[in-house]
Amino acid sequence: MTEDTQDTPLLQEARFWQDEQWTAKVIKNEDDDGWAVAMYKAGESEPALVGPWTMGRDKKNPKPLDGTAFITLVKTASEFVRRSEQQLHAQLNQSVTVNSQDGRVTVLLRIVPDEDNPYALLTAQDEVGETLAEFKVEAGFKLNRQTAQAWVDADLVKPGSGRR
Repeated sequence: MTEDTQDTPLLQEARFWQDEQWTAKVIKNEDDDGWAVAMYKAGESEPALVGPWTMGRDKKNPKPLDGTAFITLVKTASEFVRRSEQQLHAQLNQSVTVNSQDGRVTVLLRIVPDEDNPYALLTAQDEVGETLAEFKVEAGFKLNRQTAQAWVDADLVKPGSGRR
């Protein structure tokens, strides 16, 4: 533990648990008479994950949070966030390898999700990772084996322009 985290009080209450990275809040489920638990990553205003929470013995109030439950919730929320980040990365970064006259060429498409002007960078690299060509293209550019091969076969001219 670092000095900074030793000064930070960690709350451990029946409906609220917190460590340096995560906060668990047991909340009333808006959809029914039950309870839910919301997991917040430190510094985020929106929950990373919300799931059902168990009723207590009185069948009215939620079961209190405890250390074991908190650890399980942190693992679940962390895995959910990790998978979401991997999915977003995969959506924004694509690659296809095709053959050219000079060997294998990897064509990469990296989408830059700018709110006002999204675009993508289309890059061709040789087998050792040297950039052969790179162009800014529309964010909706479709990269697949056929479009990559067509670009390589056209000597890597800027798509839609007819020139390098």
